[in-house]
Amino acid sequence: MTSRTQQILRSVAVLACLPYLTLKVVWIAGGRVGIPDGSSLLDHRTAMAVGNAFTVLLDSAVIVLALLLTRPWGRRVPAVLLVVPMWVATGLLVPIMIGYPAQLVVRAFGGSTGAAKASEPFLDDWVFMVVYPGFIVQGLCLGALFVGYARERWGHLWRGRVPESAGALSRWAAVGAAGLALFPAAMHLLWALGSRAGLAVGRADGRASDFYVLEALNVGYLAAAVAGALLLAYGGGRAVRAPLALTWFGSASAACWGGWLGLAALLDVADSANRPTALMNLTYAGQMTVGLLVASVGVRYAARRQAARVSVPAPV
Repeated sequence: MTSRTQQILRSVAVLACLPYLTLKVVWIAGGRVGIPDGSSLLDHRTAMAVGNAFTVLLDSAVIVLALLLTRPWGRRVPAVLLVVPMWVATGLLVPIMIGYPAQLVVRAFGGSTGAAKASEPFLDDWVFMVVYPGFIVQGLCLGALFVGYARERWGHLWRGRVPESAGALSRWAAVGAAGLALFPAAMHLLWALGSRAGLAVGRADGRASDFYVLEALNVGYLAAAVAGALLLAYGGGRAVRAPLALTWFGSASAACWGGWLGLAALLDVADSANRPTALMNLTYAGQMTVGLLVASVGVRYAARRQAARVSVPAPV
């Protein structure tokens, strides 16, 4: 990737953050742009300010990552300080990049929206139409920059084939993730098919096509994570790129999006109708645990490949 291309992608990523950050700063300052009368956001101003400040930090991290991936000093940053934030960014942005277009397609074919069914809209519709495309652009730009960066710094990790000896810990983690994934996957599948089992009353009553799309995608993230882990642990001899990609995207989406769903559910505790049930909490916690277990399989794979590379004597 040329430096000119990097500069363009970096600039676009930064610009894509501005609408979201601007709205958040306005809301923290007490403004109500995009917040309709009757929104639950107006009921808890302190919690809203704290939540908005947290999400400002999250989206500001996109700007930091864009700089890190394109500046010379970024090559000297310890791997963990780059990989962990990128993994989290992947887990928060990819579900939006997939889910929002999928929701639009379903709506185009007659699907309903949560906002249309709600008596008190959460936000004005135009807010989502401004913010979500920005997230998609951020994800595309960061993804392209990270692939170019990682190719130069760690390209050896996804070349070749999966080693035959993955290690006992990796195999146990992969099997454990597959077993644990059954419960959250089953719950998300039930909710995607219309079941009310385990859902808060308010959440069940307010469902629309958007809800069903996201629940079906949650099943897909778990399936991708488990497939990647099993292929890395037991797929010796296979080309490594697909298992590694499934492990990265699946684990990040399952863990980070599961955590986000759990956090969002807890924000509704003041409303008894939307208060998360024990099954909802267990589902999100299980989803997070699966993602973290699968991520550990990917980390062990990378560590073993890196160690094997370092142990090879240099030619003389």
